[in-house]
Amino acid sequence: GRDTLLQGHAAGTEKVKSPDYTQLMEKRIRRILMICSSYDAYILEEDGQIDVQIQKEYSELNISNPPSFSWVTTSEEAAELLGRGDVFDLIICMFNIGDMDVFGFAQNLRTQGSQTPVVLLSNYSREFRNRIEKEDCSAIDYIFSWHGNADLILAIVKLLEDKMNADEDILQSGVQSILLVEDSVKYYSTYLPAIYKLVLKQSAEFLKETLNEQQQKTRKRARPKILLTTNFEDAVALYQKYKNNLLGVISDVGFVLHKNDPAASEKLDAGIDLCRMIRQDDPQMPILLQSSQQSMRKTAEELGVGFIMKDSKALLMELSEYIGEEFAFGDFVIRNLKTGEETARAKNLSELQSLIKQIPDQDLLYHTSRNRLSKWLYARGLFTLAKPIRDVAPGDFQNVEKLREFIIRLIKEYRIING
Repeated sequence: GRDTLLQGHAAGTEKVKSPDYTQLMEKRIRRILMICSSYDAYILEEDGQIDVQIQKEYSELNISNPPSFSWVTTSEEAAELLGRGDVFDLIICMFNIGDMDVFGFAQNLRTQGSQTPVVLLSNYSREFRNRIEKEDCSAIDYIFSWHGNADLILAIVKLLEDKMNADEDILQSGVQSILLVEDSVKYYSTYLPAIYKLVLKQSAEFLKETLNEQQQKTRKRARPKILLTTNFEDAVALYQKYKNNLLGVISDVGFVLHKNDPAASEKLDAGIDLCRMIRQDDPQMPILLQSSQQSMRKTAEELGVGFIMKDSKALLMELSEYIGEEFAFGDFVIRNLKTGEETARAKNLSELQSLIKQIPDQDLLYHTSRNRLSKWLYARGLFTLAKPIRDVAPGDFQNVEKLREFIIRLIKEYRIING
């Protein structure tokens, strides 16, 4: 039956070919235009030049080719520069309430057919929020709250690159993703840099294993992508589109139903609706709810999803713990299915190979049938290993031993080829 078919499939080593990582992340942000009043520019200089900070961030996280920056002080100057045919991949406006009509500027760009993303940065205040509510923001891609932190600029660049490459990389190559649903500018401005740091650190950690520098460079492109949305309609659409390659969902509890809806129309339990919909479709999908209301913890427990208090002092630590454990980011951990106690863990492929050899049958079945094993491999960009493991059903084998042999042989062959 299919058992021998699968053995045949795994036996010819030429079948376990290495994916072409150079095809990933094809669209990059290389040139950024900063529109920034002289006052803001002065503040930035005081904090240390942003491009220097960005270079430092890039090198610390081991990412190559940081983008270059051009600076102007008004949207008129920016329009002039663009009119002369200068090409940019991203326009960032530092917003000063008295200063400029960035909304009109962005609308004009769109009318002229420009697709260049426009991001608005501002010290987030009630005054700014009220202004945003009144303006037509449809031509602005994202609004962020700015505290002079270079890691936010890095997160914005990565977020936009992830969005530009999502279809090819996720749908064609199997790159994994994390869906973040949050409409509070203040929160996602804190969250995103933190989640990207986790993702980039994790991918750097895993790459140390056996690869040479060139392999590491290209393999980095296989890191999970982050998809941010601020409303229910887009959250459902993104979930439906990418659900086969989703490591997990992090969601606020209350948010608006459609893009550009006024904040007053927020549905207070939209996140709960989203959870229920995802749970019905895929009971195994890891979901982390976050709220500023303690009462939501009980609802999260009833739904069987994670929960974090937004104003918790340990917010980012709890976030990274949850992602590490549930989104296949940390080590591969086996726990006793009854007590939840840890019984084994693997840091890398060779440890995984010996772990698969010795774990009890029910653990092996649990982790393969729930796609936990394939997710862990996918999260590390090991697509050629992850796919055949995700595609098998335990029923394809005469017994668990055969399934075990199949997985061990796949890992062995992969390690030989990519040794």
